[in-house]
Amino acid sequence: MPDVLAKPPQLSCYTTSLVCYLAPEIPAVARRFAEATRLAVRTGLPGSELAFSHHTRIDLTVDGGELAYRGAADWRTAEEGLLAELEARGRVLAVANTRHVTWAPGYGRAAAPHWILIRGRRGGSWELADHFAALTPHGEQEPFLGRLEDAQLARAMTPVEGSGPEVARRDRMALGRATAVPPMSHYRWLVRTRGDGAPVPESRDGAPDDGRWLFEPVAVLSHTHATMLADPVAAARYTDDMWAAARHYAHRNTVLVSDGLLDPEAAASETAAWQELPRILRIAALSAARGRPRPGLVEEAFTDLIRATEKSSAVTPGGGRP
Repeated sequence: MPDVLAKPPQLSCYTTSLVCYLAPEIPAVARRFAEATRLAVRTGLPGSELAFSHHTRIDLTVDGGELAYRGAADWRTAEEGLLAELEARGRVLAVANTRHVTWAPGYGRAAAPHWILIRGRRGGSWELADHFAALTPHGEQEPFLGRLEDAQLARAMTPVEGSGPEVARRDRMALGRATAVPPMSHYRWLVRTRGDGAPVPESRDGAPDDGRWLFEPVAVLSHTHATMLADPVAAARYTDDMWAAARHYAHRNTVLVSDGLLDPEAAASETAAWQELPRILRIAALSAARGRPRPGLVEEAFTDLIRATEKSSAVTPGGGRP
């Protein structure tokens, strides 16, 4: 299957593969994702728990079709499920484990869910694409296009177990809205469900689930900031969420500037502030782990981002945030 996106946008590992999966059916998917980008945070969770939704769903079809997780406790059943989806759709999103993904910087060291795109199977091997590229805490990840034998794919898709609740929440919200997820102990992949002719209904008030959510950008950042100040350990737990949001907003702002919907200078300032935030949070998390929390550093980074966000809203053509 040829690449539809010659140069996929630089997003998170989940959203990069999601955009590439959808590209054959939605040629303008990169712009659609930019328009769907918005960071929401759930409130009312116990302690310093947070849940994020990074975008509205872009996988829904007009007849009610959508992507949905599938899972299996054993590899043979998982393999059958992957082959069935390949037969039906010609491609399938699979959940890999960075500890066992040989081209990932975290190979052999760090376990985390990682979406990859399976594009075919021939002669006992699977054709894979992983367009995700980024400088991670473990090193540089480059895009991967290649083939894996059955045993290699089974190894790459080793279930990720023992992660914190924030990882489970990321998977549940990976498509933008709450989605049923198989147990973390299972091999997991996603399938395209058939629509029944009716659009998929939105949750109450358009919220990602039945909880209470903040959507206004300054309110989202202020709540996240307050949570991290109250619990220095929270910076380490949610840095990846802020890093993903920074990538999403950088793409969003680039598209909006190109469409004349956002002032270039304000967009550049907001993008820079977003990119600085996860860098500061990583520093703060390492410092807190050594018993020396740095709340002032975290507060400065959030304050700069909030100011840049307010400025971006103020100079948006038409007077409102796009």
